[in-house]
Amino acid sequence: MPIWQTRQPLPREVRLLVAARAVNRLGAFSLSFLTVLITTRFGANATTAGAIAAAFGLATIPSRLAGGRLADRLGQRRTIVVGLTACALAQLGIAAAGSLAVVMVFAVLLGLAFELYEPPSQAMIADLVAADEHVRAYSLLNAALAAAGMAAGLLAAALGRWDLRWMFVVDALTCSICAAVVHLMLPANRPSPARTAQGPQWRLSPWRDPALLLMLGCGTLMAVVCLQVMMLLPLALVDRGLQAADAGLLSTASAVTLVAGQPLVRAARVAMLPMSVAFALGYGLMTLGLIGYACAQGLPAYVVSTIVWSAGDLVLVGRAYAIVAELAPEHHSGRYMAVYGLSWGVAAVVAPIAGTELLQRAGVTALWATMAGVCLALAFLQPAVARAVDTRRTRPALDTTDARAPADSVE
Repeated sequence: MPIWQTRQPLPREVRLLVAARAVNRLGAFSLSFLTVLITTRFGANATTAGAIAAAFGLATIPSRLAGGRLADRLGQRRTIVVGLTACALAQLGIAAAGSLAVVMVFAVLLGLAFELYEPPSQAMIADLVAADEHVRAYSLLNAALAAAGMAAGLLAAALGRWDLRWMFVVDALTCSICAAVVHLMLPANRPSPARTAQGPQWRLSPWRDPALLLMLGCGTLMAVVCLQVMMLLPLALVDRGLQAADAGLLSTASAVTLVAGQPLVRAARVAMLPMSVAFALGYGLMTLGLIGYACAQGLPAYVVSTIVWSAGDLVLVGRAYAIVAELAPEHHSGRYMAVYGLSWGVAAVVAPIAGTELLQRAGVTALWATMAGVCLALAFLQPAVARAVDTRRTRPALDTTDARAPADSVE
């Protein structure tokens, strides 16, 4: 088998969606400065700013569930446009707010709109791309967002020196551009009620699908690890005598690894790996990288460790979403993606509390050793789940609700 595969380009609609989301990501830096805006412009204390930020985070959980339901009921394109437009309006409301109460209202409204477009974006990719190309498509989306994130950091540095409110204006602008591209250039879709009724009734509710719930559990553990790196790495660096700002350099190293490693994703020997083997390899590399964090004393060691765990993330990216896409019954991919995406909402609540407690009580080495232990556990758990899903996918469906309906398929 040749090392490199020659593949057809992904569908034009997928490439347009990825490009639009990358433009949107260029402006998605404003939320990192929400608490700073609240404290500097309105004189609120850190506790109040944190409470408003927490209210935003809590509002994103029903937002994602609503995004999945609307995607399956109204169509993916409409839901993406509605979500992005609502985000833009809320961002402008924050920028123009003249009081702390108004900021709080628009922050909650932003949270309620913030995740609406994620499930339909993921579901649209699942519907437009063949099953054997799902991993490649989701990897491309992740790489595009990572590349845009690097540029977003530079843009934030420039605008932050001028006026923090302009960050929210630029974020609103990128949301609007993304919404316009999606509305004008991507196909509309509306689920067919007649076809939605096909398939085993228990699978029409994602909450009653045991395989999806197993994926949600594993995804939540993975999200907790990723958020610990995102939120606690600056504190951990300071504890080791380095600068908190060095976390930005490490974030850039991770993004470069994800972008530069895209040819590896297309390599035949990687693309053709069974899901169980790919998960074991990916989580194994993440385990090694986090052990490196636990032992690192200087910045070069942190950079090497970051590249190692990011290489593991590169192998993993897209594979979990590909499994969820295969699990979803026809015309229910939005809801399935929404439920799986809750892993990040749950982790956003658990990670900062558990991580700061562990860091304060046990120290940096224990923090990263614990996260490495979680990844090592996932290296065994996630492949087992992938094998179970593959068994269900290849087993003939005997429990259809209508003998005349086609056999249940997750392709």
